[in-house]
Parts: sequence; structure tokens; C-alpha cells
Amino acid sequence: MTLTGPVALAVLFGALLHASWNALIKSSTDKSLDTALIHSLGVFFAVPMLLFTGLPALASWPYLAASTVVHIGYYIALAGAYKHGDLGLAYPVMRGSAPLLVALGSHALLGEALSAGAWLGVAGVCAGVLLLGLAPARLQAAGGHRGKALGFALANAGIIAVYTVIDGLGVRASGNAGAYVALLFVFDGLPFLLLVLWRRGPAHRAAALAYMARRSRVAWLGTLASLGSYGIALWAMTRAPVAVVAALRETSVLFAALIGAVWLRERFGLQRVLGTAAVLAGVMTLRFG
Repeated sequence: MTLTGPVALAVLFGALLHASWNALIKSSTDKSLDTALIHSLGVFFAVPMLLFTGLPALASWPYLAASTVVHIGYYIALAGAYKHGDLGLAYPVMRGSAPLLVALGSHALLGEALSAGAWLGVAGVCAGVLLLGLAPARLQAAGGHRGKALGFALANAGIIAVYTVIDGLGVRASGNAGAYVALLFVFDGLPFLLLVLWRRGPAHRAAALAYMARRSRVAWLGTLASLGSYGIALWAMTRAPVAVVAALRETSVLFAALIGAVWLRERFGLQRVLGTAAVLAGVMTLRFG
């Protein structure tokens, strides 16, 4: 398996989609509800996809079950990170720490041996992403707290690594990447939505439903971006090493930093410029090293 030009371009487009739906959540006034809404709406796209693709192979179903459970933890940590820190802080730390963990996990569990150049590329992407994330930044969220934001983000990096390796194994066992992604989104969104509504309690449930109704139009865009982003990544993992795809996907931090600076008016200083350069160097090494 090698990272060809078309696969690399597809993953980069998926990275843009991933940064976009994260920016939608960060810009909202209720991070947990928007996260739940975006992923629960995925069912309306995933079921028609399954009618077209059919179900994935039974061998992939244990991975789907495990991934569904792990994703619930991901959504909880994601909402916590964005509650306490800005997009330019939380997003890069979450995404930048994960590729190295994925590389280690894929070597142990998938038997993928990366070249020296690939390891350098993964390390370059991780270093650049962390430079982007740890740069001084305004905490725009109400009750913002840098330490708590970093805690949630670092915890989520481990969660991301776990579900990436699980889904890398699952999509290869599925026989059809589209079917695996569609069934994952069927299982994935509703449990977290039910958890969020349950935690609100009966007294606040009507207000939560009203909020989601108001946000539904923009949430559809986030759902499409989320489904497209992860679908592209899992498809790419059937054609290139999981660790390489995971690292290349984290170029989404570049898009997130730009979105955060232009749309959310977050700072973009010298340290983030240096981080951007390191990420680009890592990407070039992954593709051509």
C-alpha cells in the first residue's frame, strides 16, 4: 500500500471538510447539542447509502460495535475541549497528538512497517500541529480555561488514536468502505444524542429540542462534512497505510487555524506560522519521502 497522488488529494479535501464541521461546533452556543445534532442527522444519509451499498461483511461488525462505544467518548471530550478553549487551541492538540499514537498502534496491531521517511513525516506533522495548538490564543468560550481545554484535547487525542486503529481494521475487513462508513454513522450518532438529552433532564429537554430545531439547517452542512470527511479517510485506509492517512488527515489543522483566524477572529501569530511550515514539511515528506 502506498500513498498515491489522487489518494493524498482526497485525504486533503477530507481534512478541509473535517475542519469545517469542527468550526461549526465551535461557533455554536451549545457545543454538546450541536455535536449530537450533527452526528444524529447522519442517519438520514447513512440509511440510503446502505440501500445502495448493502451491509458490510460480518467480520467488520465487532469493529463497528467497538468504534461506536469509543466515539461516544470522543464526542464528550470534543464538546468539553471547545467549551473551555478556542478552535485554534483545542483542535490542533486533539488532532496533532493522535498520528504518532496511530503509527505505534498500526505497527503493533496491523503489522504496518513505516519507512524512515514516513516516520519523519508523521513526526513533522505532529510537531507542527502541536506548535499550532500550543501557540498563545484567546479563550473566547464562556468559562474558558486553557488547562481544562488542554486536558480534554489530550484525552481526545488518545481516543482518536483508538478509534482510528479500530476503524482501520474494520474497514479492511468490511469488503466495502462505503458500507462500513454508512453503518458506522447509523450506530454512531443516536446514542450520543440520547445521552445529551438525558443529561439535560426533563426540565430542560424542551429547550434543547427547540435549540436543535433552530440549528438544524446549518447542522445538515456539518453532517455532510463529517460523513464525507471520515468516509474519505476510511476509504484511503484501504489503499494506503493507516498511519500515513491519519497523519495526512491532520492537515485539517491548517484549515482550522485559517477558519479560526478569519471567521472566529482567533490569533494567528509567529508560532502558528512556524507550526504551519512544519506541517507542510511533514506532508511533503509523507508524500514524496
